[in-house]
Amino acid sequence: MGQKVNLTMKRSTARILTTHAGVLAGPPEFADIDLQVRTGKPYDMQTYEALRRSSIVKTVRRQAEVGIDIVSDGELGKSRGYPYYSQRITGIEQRALKPGEVPVTVRRSREREAFGEFYEYLQKIDTRLAVPPGTRLICNGPLVHKGLGKLQDELDTFRAALAGVKAEEAFFPVIAPGWLDHFMFNEHYPSDEAFIFAIAEILRPEYKGVVDAGFLLQVDDPGLPDAWPTFIPAPSIEEYRRYAAIRIEALNYALEGIPEAKVRYHVCWGSHHGPHTEDIPLKHIVDLMLKVRAQAYSLEAANARHEHEWKLWREVKLPEGKILIPGVVSHATNVIEHPEVVADRIVRYAGVVGRENVIAGSDCGMGGRVHPQIGWAKLRALSEGAAIASRELWPS
Repeated sequence: MGQKVNLTMKRSTARILTTHAGVLAGPPEFADIDLQVRTGKPYDMQTYEALRRSSIVKTVRRQAEVGIDIVSDGELGKSRGYPYYSQRITGIEQRALKPGEVPVTVRRSREREAFGEFYEYLQKIDTRLAVPPGTRLICNGPLVHKGLGKLQDELDTFRAALAGVKAEEAFFPVIAPGWLDHFMFNEHYPSDEAFIFAIAEILRPEYKGVVDAGFLLQVDDPGLPDAWPTFIPAPSIEEYRRYAAIRIEALNYALEGIPEAKVRYHVCWGSHHGPHTEDIPLKHIVDLMLKVRAQAYSLEAANARHEHEWKLWREVKLPEGKILIPGVVSHATNVIEHPEVVADRIVRYAGVVGRENVIAGSDCGMGGRVHPQIGWAKLRALSEGAAIASRELWPS
C-alpha cells in the first residue's frame, strides 16, 4: 500500500470493515513539542519535522497492528490555529482578545453557562484546543490559498508511512468550512455567507489535492451539530437549520468535481468531555447531513447522549449506495468497551441499514481525548467487536 491507494470506497461485503474518526495519539515525545507549536512557544523546526514524520510512521503501523482496516495519518501536526493556517492561506492574523471575546466559538455556549464550575475546572486540564493565551485567529483580508506545498508534504509523508502496511484503504481528514469558522473569526467579509463561501474557496484545492494523491477525503464537520449550543439565547430549530444549510451548501461547492465515492463526511457533537445536555438531536439535522456529496457518513453512536439514535434509521432511509460509519467506541469515557458491546452496536446498525452499508468506527478522534493507552485499547476492542459481529452477520 505504499503506492497509490484504491480510489473506490470499499464496503463491508464479506466482513465488517473497521476505521476511526482520524485523530490519534502520537508518541509522547511528539505530543510535547506539538503542544509547544500550538501554543506559540519556541521550538526547533528540524526536530519537530523529524519527530512528526517518524511519529506518523509509528501511528500508521500501530493502526494495522490493532486491526484497523481503513487508516489515517493520525492528523499529527495538524491544528486549528495561526501557526498551521498561516502557512496555507493569506488574509489572517492572530490578535489579542478584546473584552468579552473568546478564542474559539465553543468556549462560549449555553451548556457552559449551565455547568460553569465544571468547565472552569476542565479549562485548566484540557490542552486539546490549545491556543496562545489571550488570542484569537481572525480573517482581516481576502482569503487566498498559498498553494499545495504544505499539504503535499503531509500527503507525501502519509504515503511513505503506508509502505509495507497492510490496510484496505487510507483516508486523510480536512476541515469543513462550517467548522473552520469556529476557530477563525470574520473581520473582513460583509456577511456570514460571504465568509463561509470564501473559506470553501480556499478549501477546494485542499480537497482536490487529497483525492488527486489517491487518498479518501474525510471532511471533518463537528460544526453541523456543534454550533447549536453556541447560540445564546437558543434559536428555533428552523433558524438553526437555515444557518447550517448555508454551510452545507458551501461545503458542496468546495466538493464540486470530486466523486462521492472518494469522500466520507464526519460529524460529531464536539469532542469535549462535558455533559452535552444542549446537543441538538440527530433527527433535526440528519437530512442536512445526507445532502453532503459524500458516500460515507461518520457519526457518533456510542456515547451516552446519542447511542439511542440508531433507531432513527428505522424511519430515515439511507440513500442507495451510501455507507454509515457509526461510532461503536467512544472518546468520551476511559471505560474500554467490551468487544461484545461493540458487536451488539454493529449488529443493530446492520439490522436497520444492511450489513454491507456499515463500517465500524469511533465516535470521534482518540488523540488528546483519552490517554493514548486507553485510545489504542479502544481501537483494538473495535476490531475485536467487528470480528464478532462479522461471524454473526456472515454465518458460515
